[in-house]
Amino acid sequence: MAVIVLNAVTLGLETWPAAMATAGPALMVLDRAALWVFTIELAIKLFVYRGKFFRGGWNVFDLTIVTIAWIPTAGPLSVLRALRILRALRLVSVVPQMRAVVGALFSALPGMGSIVAVLLLVFYVASVMTTKLFGEAFPQWFGTVGESMYSLFQIMTLESWSMGIVRPVMDVYPFAWLFFVPFVVITSFAVLNLFIALIVNSMQTIHAQERDEARAAEGIAHDEREILLAEIRALRAEVTSLRRQ
Repeated sequence: MAVIVLNAVTLGLETWPAAMATAGPALMVLDRAALWVFTIELAIKLFVYRGKFFRGGWNVFDLTIVTIAWIPTAGPLSVLRALRILRALRLVSVVPQMRAVVGALFSALPGMGSIVAVLLLVFYVASVMTTKLFGEAFPQWFGTVGESMYSLFQIMTLESWSMGIVRPVMDVYPFAWLFFVPFVVITSFAVLNLFIALIVNSMQTIHAQERDEARAAEGIAHDEREILLAEIRALRAEVTSLRRQ
C-alpha cells in the first residue's frame, strides 16, 4: 500500500513542471522502482499459485494494470504514458473495504440494467415529446430526438436546468413546467435514487455474507477446540489410570 500511494504521488508530481525541473530524474527513478516492485510481486504470486493465480479476479486485475505500465511509451505510443496512473487503482485490490465496495457495484449490475432500461424508455418518450412540442421554437435544444435527449440529460443532472433551459422555454410556452417538473421528479429524485438503493442493498448483502462466513469459521474453530479439549481430557484420564496401576 505504501508503494502504491508513493507511486501515485510520484506520477502526480510528474505533471508539475516545477517538480520535474527540481527533481525530475529522482521522480523517474522512483516511478521505475515502484514498477519493478509490482512486477516482482506478481512474479512471486505466479510462481507460488501457478494456474490458480488466474482464477482470482483481483490477480488478473493487477496483472493487467502492471502489463499496461510496461508498454513502451515512446513515439506514437506516448499517449499511453497517461495510463501509468492506473497503478493507483491497485489500492482497490489491496484494501478489503475498497474490494467490498467494488464487489457491491458488480453485484448490483443486473438490477442496474433494468433501471437503465426504464430510464432510457422514459428519456425516449420525453425526447420525442419535447421535439414535437418545443423543437420548432428551440431547435438548439430540442431540434432533434438526439438533441432533446442531451438537453433532457442536462435537466436530469440539474445543471442550469431552470435558468438555462426551462425558463427560456416558459417565456414562449408558459405551461411548459407541467412537463419539466414531473420529468425532474421522476428522473432525478425517483429513478436515480434506485441506483443508490441497489448499491446499498448489495453492500448490506455482502456484509451479511461476510458475517455469516466469520460466524461459521468461529463455529468450526470452537468445535475443533472442543474436540481437542476432549482428547486432552481422555489422555489425562488415561495417564491418571496408568499412575494408579
